[in-house]
Amino acid sequence: MHDLLLTVSQHMFHMPLPITEKILRPVIVYLGLIIFLRLFGKRELAQLNPFDLVVLLSLSNTVQNAIIGDDNSVSGGMIGAFALLAINWILMRILYRAPKVTAVLEGSPATLVENGIVKHDALKKETLTHEELISILNKNGFNDPADVDLCVLEPNGTFYVKGKTPTMETVHSSQLMDAIQKLTAEVQSLRRQIETSA
Repeated sequence: MHDLLLTVSQHMFHMPLPITEKILRPVIVYLGLIIFLRLFGKRELAQLNPFDLVVLLSLSNTVQNAIIGDDNSVSGGMIGAFALLAINWILMRILYRAPKVTAVLEGSPATLVENGIVKHDALKKETLTHEELISILNKNGFNDPADVDLCVLEPNGTFYVKGKTPTMETVHSSQLMDAIQKLTAEVQSLRRQIETSA
């Protein structure tokens, strides 16, 4: 029984790779991925279609062996996870304190629609089709770019969309609030009439 426990613990916790290599591998892969995602654009982060999603999911499988090497131990995995979290934490602290470095690493936002006019050069640069733009606008409650004051693809892959005119939801909400205010005024008026007649 003792031998069995010893064998199991050796398989689970013995690391065939040196600890320095276990720390350096995830750090190198992490920094490489940051550079590649910066080079290949915000589109990958936005996951606009199934192809983009497949690429992002495949990335993790592709770099897995580069991160862990020939080590399948629990302790090796924990050290690798710690290294990834640590490099991310360090990089976030650096970026927080150095906005210029943030701008270089993250890139700049891309304005896709301005004052209802689609910027086709920006779409082309971000490799977005007109149909994908319309889909983005639809998800944000707009059917026509002419109704959009501003649509920006942010460096983190999210879209900021601001409408020119209020959306139907806003109009309905405003109408509801007006009706509630009228009702409240009528109820207060009725109360005053009842109180004065009593």
